Amino acid sequence: MTSVERPQDPTAPLPFFVYGTLRPGEVNHALFLRGRTASEEPATLPDAVLYDGPGYPYAVHRPGSAVVGELITAAPGGYGELLAALDVLEEYGGPDRPGNVYDRIARRALRPDGSAVRAWVYLAAPLLARDLRESGTEIPGGDWFGRRGPAGTR
Repeated sequence: MTSVERPQDPTAPLPFFVYGTLRPGEVNHALFLRGRTASEEPATLPDAVLYDGPGYPYAVHRPGSAVVGELITAAPGGYGELLAALDVLEEYGGPDRPGNVYDRIARRALRPDGSAVRAWVYLAAPLLARDLRESGTEIPGGDWFGRRGPAGTR
């Protein structure tokens, strides 16, 4: 399995890898995920780097780096609704749309035991990713929680 894949079905019921304001303890977790998940577990996203944007983090593909986050599995019967809500939050209008802020991509995430799982992850859209690579502020260690102060602060 490669680290970046696009399943044929863009609504395939995969878990979500979250790395910023959707992580437990963060504002968007409370607004979008609380009570809507079957499981939440620590994970890392290989071959990605994390940038601090204006209030939000952005993951960008980069071999040899890793981003810290959680794997979120939707509660039974709630997958479609959760997928739609997260696409709106992340300003994702569909594959390769020029107005996307993030692109939803199927990527390999790793559990702490090293086992891999395919999950949806929202990566910075190509033009934004280019700008971040050129002049963005990288978050050391790829962990949104380690950027500045405790979880929940911006």
